[in-house]
Parts: sequence; structure tokens; C-alpha cells
Amino acid sequence: MGCFAFKSGKGRSKSQRAAGAKTPPSAAAAKSPPASDSSGGGQRSKASSCVSASTPSRSIQELSDERGALRLRVFDLDELRSATNGFSRALKVGEGGFGSVYRAFFRSAAGDRVVLAVKRLNQRSLQGHKQWLAEVQFLGVLEHPNLVKLIGYCAVDSDTDKQRLLVYEFMPNKTLDDHLFNRVHPPLSWRLRLQIMIGAARGLDYLHEGVPEVQVIYRDFKASNVLLDPEFKPKLSDFGLAREGPTEGKTHVSTAVVGTHGYAAPDYIETGHLTAKSDVWSFGVVLYEILTGRRSLERSRPAEEQKLLAWVRRHPPDSAGFRAIMDPRLGGRYPLAAAREVARLADRCLVKNPKERPAMRDVVDELERVLQMEPPHAAAR
Repeated sequence: MGCFAFKSGKGRSKSQRAAGAKTPPSAAAAKSPPASDSSGGGQRSKASSCVSASTPSRSIQELSDERGALRLRVFDLDELRSATNGFSRALKVGEGGFGSVYRAFFRSAAGDRVVLAVKRLNQRSLQGHKQWLAEVQFLGVLEHPNLVKLIGYCAVDSDTDKQRLLVYEFMPNKTLDDHLFNRVHPPLSWRLRLQIMIGAARGLDYLHEGVPEVQVIYRDFKASNVLLDPEFKPKLSDFGLAREGPTEGKTHVSTAVVGTHGYAAPDYIETGHLTAKSDVWSFGVVLYEILTGRRSLERSRPAEEQKLLAWVRRHPPDSAGFRAIMDPRLGGRYPLAAAREVARLADRCLVKNPKERPAMRDVVDELERVLQMEPPHAAAR
């Protein structure tokens, strides 16, 4: 397996010099639209504000051109081939619409072995390049403990080869989806489920309100996009569908409806109007997934139980039958009062009117309060 020292990220790789690519890649240079879409009109009220604490003043592309060159390494394709043993199937750790993800082995400048993740674009993917570009631009700017760290990228545009790759920190504990729904893994404890959701909520809060120059709408929050580090701390991944939020004087961004079925907010699906509250809806869906241990849609269930949100509505938080929705893998080891509070919070995230959904900073506060309801002697997992 290829192990070697990192090359400097300040210059261009051989493949990029040959192709004439810029560092970092800009939307214009790549002949792809910028990360943001056109915005809808309308004045924002205080109650419906979905923008960052400071008025967004710069675009992700501008910030990426300024900061990405300093933060991201430019990898040569031969480096990544060597690090993944020729993109060996034995080193493949995941596969999605974008392409395949591989465990990769490098050597640091000090000679230590470093394990990273390499995502390779499926060249048959029509949307792949646009999503690759969005990941480079957003993750070249954004930095938070609950966002996956992008180390660098590789772009090849020769006459004989076109490649798009991304290099990330490696997350050995896979995803929240794996631990909730794959019986190969032991069940997550009640406390750890809450801690993971608190971290994910902090990541979304940072995107919505933590970057002074721009607001970011994640647009694809789901359990499979929540990666888990060695200590099971969560990090949001896959920023290919992320979009800049509305600018001053606008209430929303108008976009084509994309995302994952079962997680997209109904107001976004019906109108194409995207706001930060669209992410809040998706977060509410995943809150019910951690309560129930069920996916948002499961065709293998009886007809009346296939759609998670429709099923849990028949067992509201204050009802005598609420326990029926709780994940049996928890074995009853959870504070019932705390579980009811999480369900109430999920219901607030899932209200039809997006203006009435809580901001993610309020979601963080509420989940931290609920975590304190956990008996102090409970096991960590």
C-alpha cells in the first residue's frame, strides 16, 4: 500500500498544471455555476429570520478563492493511486451517488503513517462535478469541530483522463445510519444518541449562524451524512448539495428541489423555497429516527408503519402509548420523561409553517437540557 510524505498544497499538482486548473478551483474556471442559486424576494421579519448573526456580505466562491488556497492541499493523482493501492476494492469503505470512498495510507513529514479517506467521483454521475466543486468551495472555507475536515483535492482534465477526487480526515466509526440501523453494530445507548444529535445540531447552527460573511444551508441532513470519529463525536459530511442562504432583503433561496426522499421539508418540496428552516425539518426527522430505531421510510413494514412520521403521530409524546415507538434495542434503558421531551422537540422541528420551527441554536439548548435528565450512573454506550 502506498505510504509517502505529503506534498505541499501551495502549488498545483502535475495533473493540474497540465490541465491549466486554478487553485482552488473556482466555479468560473470549472464552467459550473456558483454554489448559490437565485434568491426569492420579500422582507424578513424578526420572527422569520433565517440568516447568520451578521448580514451575509460575501459569496462562498469569493471566500474559497481567498482561503481555500491556504487551507487545502493539491494532490497528484499518482499520489492517491498509490495511497489507495490502485483504488483497491479491498480498501473501499463506502459508495454513494457521488462515487466510491477508500481508506488511504500516507506518510506525514515526520514519517508517521496517516490514514485518510479518498472520495473518487463516479465519472458517469451527471451531477458529480458540480457537487465536487461545492465540496471544495464550502469545506475550503468552513471549519468547525462538528464538520468533517477536507484535507485537499485532485482534479485532472487531460485529453485522455478526467478525474475528480477529494481527500478527507478518516472517520473510523462510519455513520450514525450504520449504528442505528445495521445490526452488525451494537445498539447506541440513549445518552450517546443524544450526544451525537447535540454535536450534529451544533454543526448546523454553525452553518446557519456561525460564519459572519455568509449563511450556509446544508440541504441534505440525514443519519448517513453524520460521520462518527474514534470517540463517536459527530461530523457532518457531504456538502455537495449545500447552498448559500438568502442575502439581505430576501427570505429564501429558490432552487431545484434536491435531497433525499423522506428528509426534505414539505414547504421546500412544494415551492422550491429553501431556508435554514428546511434543515430544521430534516433534523426533526432524524430525531425520530434515534428515538425509534427506524428509517424515515421502510417499505418492508406493514402499510400503516412504512412512513415514520405518519406512524409516530399516532403515538404522541403525552400519550399512554408513547413507549410503543421507542427503539426496542434500547432495552428500556432510557428516561421516559427525557424521551418525551425529545419527541416534543422533534414535533416543533416538524411543524408545517417553517417560521414556527426553532432555530438550531435553540435546538442545541433544548437537547443539552434533556441530556441532564439522564441518570448520572448510566453507561456511556
